[in-house]
Amino acid sequence: MEIRLVALVGLAISFAVPSIAQDAMKVIKLDELVWKEHPFLKGCQTFYIRGDPTKAEPIVRVDKIPPHYRIPPHTHPYTEVVTVLRGTYWNAMGDDMEKGVMLRSGSSFVLPANHIHRTWTTDEGTITQATFIGPASITYVSPAEDPRMQAQQKDAPQPTATQFSTASPSK
Repeated sequence: MEIRLVALVGLAISFAVPSIAQDAMKVIKLDELVWKEHPFLKGCQTFYIRGDPTKAEPIVRVDKIPPHYRIPPHTHPYTEVVTVLRGTYWNAMGDDMEKGVMLRSGSSFVLPANHIHRTWTTDEGTITQATFIGPASITYVSPAEDPRMQAQQKDAPQPTATQFSTASPSK
């Protein structure tokens, strides 16, 4: 199992290396990143080391996830390699959707394409690095738990009393 995991991590890195080699060398230090608000995980921050998440190209993304954060069950249409850079991160998938596996700094997990999983943090914030081939995409198992849909509903205009009047029309 460990050999298979190492082979998959190596394969994922090999996808990124040729693309990175074409660009100028970059030195990335976690403590010097300029974080941006994550596009749909409210409260999380993100930084793209490599790639445009809207394009079909290698992506290397770093996410800063606050304590006690829950990402509901979801899938991605691509294989994703996630490495914990700082803190502790929990991942549950397959037959173990309730209990999950605790991952500490330096641990990685490989998520096959279209594999349902959920992740969370406990008492400490976490920094992870995800590597995948874009474009970035996520589908929540329960649309009601999709933070993008919750934001749209929150921003939608609320009906006024006149829009839903129960009075009889005037004659």
